[in-house]
Amino acid sequence: MTKVLVVDDEPNIVLSIEFLMEQAGFDVISALDGEQALECVAANEPDVVLLDISLPGMSGFDVLEALRSHTATVQLPVIMLTAHGREAEREKGFALGANAYITKPFSTQALVEKVQTLLGEETS
Repeated sequence: MTKVLVVDDEPNIVLSIEFLMEQAGFDVISALDGEQALECVAANEPDVVLLDISLPGMSGFDVLEALRSHTATVQLPVIMLTAHGREAEREKGFALGANAYITKPFSTQALVEKVQTLLGEETS
């Protein structure tokens, strides 16, 4: 089963995205901060990461940089999820290697479709 790692420090957002991804047929793992996210990636080898930028401690940008600096995770699809929609942040996310950038609040269907597209799965 395809594994999705959800990284967000807001438990309500994690719960709603977990539910959404499980409904779409994905196996979901979650982390509440950057350090935990990197541990989850190492332990669970997710197929895609949904990564918030505003996290306690390490930011989502720091996590993305760490993922891109290791050969095992350099190709791991990462979708930045954030309330920060400013162009500079979008550009920074893409410059660091994000595969997609989705601003909160977002369409749940659009998020599922973006994950499926990144994984090369057919959308129904």
